[in-house]
Amino acid sequence: MSDSEESSLIFVEATIADLPEVRALVESAYRGDSSRRGWTTEADYLDGQRTDVDALQEIINHPMQCILLAREGSELVASVHLKLDLPSAMLGMFAVTPTLQGGGIGRRTVVQAESWALNQGASLMRMYVISLRASLIAWYQRLGYSLTSQSAPFPYGDARFGVPKRDDLMFVVMQKRLPRVLT
Repeated sequence: MSDSEESSLIFVEATIADLPEVRALVESAYRGDSSRRGWTTEADYLDGQRTDVDALQEIINHPMQCILLAREGSELVASVHLKLDLPSAMLGMFAVTPTLQGGGIGRRTVVQAESWALNQGASLMRMYVISLRASLIAWYQRLGYSLTSQSAPFPYGDARFGVPKRDDLMFVVMQKRLPRVLT
């Protein structure tokens, strides 16, 4: 991504009108053949949906949550679900257009998410990552996130999160202490 492309990203919080587009982006980044065009996918581990418009609407209607969008012009290129649980914030359902992954949009979106969390009073960002996603875990580590000793079970039997292709899915918990001033 060139400097001019980098500066053209605009970050805004999602509205109800954005939700069908957010759902399409999330599905394309997490599931099916479209997700394989990027460097990271859950398609080898899960089938089914990643989310739906009703679940997204619940997020944006909650006063302690938002979906942060990254747009290049009118095109939605990234989104991330943020949830306050002070003194921490949770980062989840992070999606970047698969064909644009690896170009810096994800990194810039995470920085914006961290800035949002800081502005809301959080001092720690946490996330759950499927333990089998080694390349994604390594990417977050390069951004300053650390694995904790905590883990969480995958919600087997809850099709809202997908249909598992394996019986060994679980989440690891990663976190990053947020600096007072982001660079």
